[in-house]
Amino acid sequence: MNRNVRITVHPSFDVLAATTAARLITRLLDVQSERGEATLVLTGGSVGIATLREVAKSPAHLAVDWSKVNFWFGDDRFVATGSPDRNYGQAAEALLEHVPVDPARVHIMAASDTVAGLDEAAAQYAQELAAAALLEWENDDASPAQAPAVPRFDVLLLGMGPDAHIASLFPEMAGIRTTGASVVAVRNSPKPPPERVSLTLETINSAQEIWIVAAGADKAAAVGLGLAGASPVQVPASGARGINKTMWLLDEAAAAKVPEALMRREH
Repeated sequence: MNRNVRITVHPSFDVLAATTAARLITRLLDVQSERGEATLVLTGGSVGIATLREVAKSPAHLAVDWSKVNFWFGDDRFVATGSPDRNYGQAAEALLEHVPVDPARVHIMAASDTVAGLDEAAAQYAQELAAAALLEWENDDASPAQAPAVPRFDVLLLGMGPDAHIASLFPEMAGIRTTGASVVAVRNSPKPPPERVSLTLETINSAQEIWIVAAGADKAAAVGLGLAGASPVQVPASGARGINKTMWLLDEAAAAKVPEALMRREH
């Protein structure tokens, strides 16, 4: 197994969410100490949203300068603004409405009632990513010769489905095969709603750290395949690899098919 992949197992869903929240607060503080700001890519799903709620509940969150955290989304459902299916709405209710964020740093994927169609929503988010990347490039004396397509992501959170999908990249579908683009319009999703906007695997893998958070026995087979090196086309989670670190943060049920020798347990 790649040395930058770490697997940590927690005894329950609640402990997983609380521990991931504590870990996230610490990481944001460390990055802000080094760089003055931090960038976090959010995910939906039960554990992802529970983690954000735990961040808001933790007294330690007061140490983070939330006005200097940049928020992006790994994916969102292409539904109307007020729909409960929106990842943004769930994240706002769990965390963003409870901390003093800078609204200009919260980058939301377009809802279906705000743009002409799905392709426009994807193109708009790609443009927003490129604009942020260009701004970073112009302000960085040590920048590469050419501006990247996406800004720096310090931590990118990912949930995972029982089919091993990540963000809205599903097995065998066009999204997981997409290259040369930062964002993809997803149609005919096997999980409703059918239309979504998602970061591509290339964009996901540009993150400094990727944290895959999964809970429940229904995820165990997908976790096992994801860690066994299966093809990302069939098992999208297996293709997620952060530049510096990839963490699999699991509860006992989700880790049922992971060899004991690979796991580190936290209580």
